Amino acid sequence: MEELQAPPAMDRLSALAAGTVVPAEIHPELQDEEMILEVADFNLSYGSKQVLFDVNLPVPRGKVTALIGPSGCGKSTLLRSVNRMNDLIDNVTITGDMSLGGDTVYGRGVDVIELRRRMGMVFQKSNPFPMSIRDNVTYALQINGERNRAVLNEVCETALRGAALWDEVHDRLDESALGMSGGQQQRLCIARAIAAEPEVLLMDEPCSALDPIATTRVEELILKLRGDYTVLIVTHNMQQASRVSDYTAFMYLGQVVEYGPTAKLFTNPLLKETEDYITGRFG
Repeated sequence: MEELQAPPAMDRLSALAAGTVVPAEIHPELQDEEMILEVADFNLSYGSKQVLFDVNLPVPRGKVTALIGPSGCGKSTLLRSVNRMNDLIDNVTITGDMSLGGDTVYGRGVDVIELRRRMGMVFQKSNPFPMSIRDNVTYALQINGERNRAVLNEVCETALRGAALWDEVHDRLDESALGMSGGQQQRLCIARAIAAEPEVLLMDEPCSALDPIATTRVEELILKLRGDYTVLIVTHNMQQASRVSDYTAFMYLGQVVEYGPTAKLFTNPLLKETEDYITGRFG
């Protein structure tokens, strides 16, 4: 794959459209951060169709990092590559690597089940299990053999408080989670994810199916989780990215175009292409 060192601004989008690898503009502020996740020269193809091109993305520990870009630009594919969910799809070819806390994600001999235990995943649509609220939250502990009721109850309360849900459901923990509202179910899924104390919390458009009030509650929760957890979130809503994230990466046609502090990316980006996307000139 040909690599351009410094393409003129007006040629960048046409170069990306042609499949040429164009180095991302990475803001210098990222150099001061401690990284928990490193994506290095990562390529992914479905059969003969390549969808990610030489992605390099360092994710800072304890911060919220948002992935933005037009539909089909590879945001969710990249997110699902972090916990190797794309392994479940036929004809996937991958080169490059990722590392979590210094440990390879794609190296030989990696225990994928253990890897996924180190990450929490929240999907676009809430997916509570058809069981009680309590058992939803403590599911991961129970399948790992934890049977001490006091431990399970403590974890349940801590996770539900962390998900800003305890006050709403503490008196009905043994009722089915399917009876909760959509916004509550999504926060329950976040509680279930953080109950296992993940190193990284992955969120794939977690508010896309929620009404504005429920969206606000989830956004408030993401801000609350910052610092205690590293959050990598895909969102189609640029206003949401600007509200909840510390850093934002703009992706286009399978490549990272620009990556830096959210406030700077949205108000004073280094690239005109980023400014054009954020202001709605394309995409």
